[in-house]
Amino acid sequence: MRYKNIPKELFESNREKLRKELKPHSLLVVNANDVMPTNSDGTVRFRQNSDLFYLSGVDQEETILVMCPDFPDERYREVLFIRETSEMIAIWEGHKLTKQEAREKTGIQTVVWVSEFQKVFNLMMLMGDTEYVYLNTNDHYRADNPVETREGRFVKWCMEKFPLHKYERLAPIMHRLRSVKSQHELDLMQRACDITEAGFRRVLKFVKPGVKEYEIEAEYVHEFLCNGSRGFAYEPIIASGTNSCVLHYLDNNQVCQDGDLLLLDVGAEYANYNADLTRTIPVNGRFSKRQKEVYNAVLRVKRHAYSLLRPGVKYYEYHKQIQQFTEQELIGLKLIDKTDIKNQDKDKPLFMKYFMHGTSHQLGLDVHDVGSMYHEMSVGQVWTVEPGIYIREEGLGVRIENNVVIGKEGVHDLMKNIPEEVEEIEHIMNS
Repeated sequence: MRYKNIPKELFESNREKLRKELKPHSLLVVNANDVMPTNSDGTVRFRQNSDLFYLSGVDQEETILVMCPDFPDERYREVLFIRETSEMIAIWEGHKLTKQEAREKTGIQTVVWVSEFQKVFNLMMLMGDTEYVYLNTNDHYRADNPVETREGRFVKWCMEKFPLHKYERLAPIMHRLRSVKSQHELDLMQRACDITEAGFRRVLKFVKPGVKEYEIEAEYVHEFLCNGSRGFAYEPIIASGTNSCVLHYLDNNQVCQDGDLLLLDVGAEYANYNADLTRTIPVNGRFSKRQKEVYNAVLRVKRHAYSLLRPGVKYYEYHKQIQQFTEQELIGLKLIDKTDIKNQDKDKPLFMKYFMHGTSHQLGLDVHDVGSMYHEMSVGQVWTVEPGIYIREEGLGVRIENNVVIGKEGVHDLMKNIPEEVEEIEHIMNS
């Protein structure tokens, strides 16, 4: 574990919030993610199921959490199943949680080896007047799920073995709970943002004409790992020149040329929580007149977005206002004019050529975090703000992105210390 120990009170509080949402005589199950294979006998680095981490803080594979709040025997109201270790596992894979360590980390007192799961689970399903069973699925609206998950296999098994229980979806409840962050969570996200800031400041000193995009990626990796992060929160976008107009450019294999802009969409992970930063900088350390015009236009859009965000705002209404504001900036940049707008196809507005993505998304344990885009924004939610203008005919793309917490009367910027003004960026790059 690279991050500092998280107080178990966070996970106890999260479980208590969930408990209050359940119907009487309910049971719920949340499984760890699979260890995913690569080729031969290789595996991808393990990444925990976000819901399981939210409820337990356990970062270990083959873990299962079962909650049955009304079970007659208090010992079975919360049960954590973990992988039993051995001398061979310790030699080949390293330390695994002991039962006592799991109790201390999670606050769950009943810890059982996962090899005993079926026996204990049968008891909880059949001896505790269990009527409703909450099972977990990936219900993110952008998820495709082409690979069957551990959760998916468990849903099939459970419904076949116990067909007469009443089944409920856990995901909508978890989405509501995870959408609003506690102070403990905000502190972890602030740390992820601070590590991201350190990486960006390092890169500002490193970038110059002739460096390769992947060399910049390496600078970020160095800074992130040295600060206790496991690395990137998502695949980094390090896009110079015309690549800056490709929204999800991932090759990172080109040489940065004198006179080009460099778009850096890079965030650090910390304790499974994520930062999501974008900055656009000049490769040679000085913005040209045109680059500065476009950059400052995007910066004005970002600041206008801040003025709109508060509790009660609905995302799609807010996004429409940002589109309208961006449209005016595009007129100022002489990319479109009022006559063009008057005559445009209403189903294909002209601004979409230059600003074609969403302004914001929720952020947390997942980079595109759970939570409804149709619900009103609430105090404690964390949103990205990421306007952009992409002029492909000029080979010039600018995006600026920060992460903000919705407060009672506005936003708190978790990235307020990360340079974004033209003059500050130029000063650091040339000092």
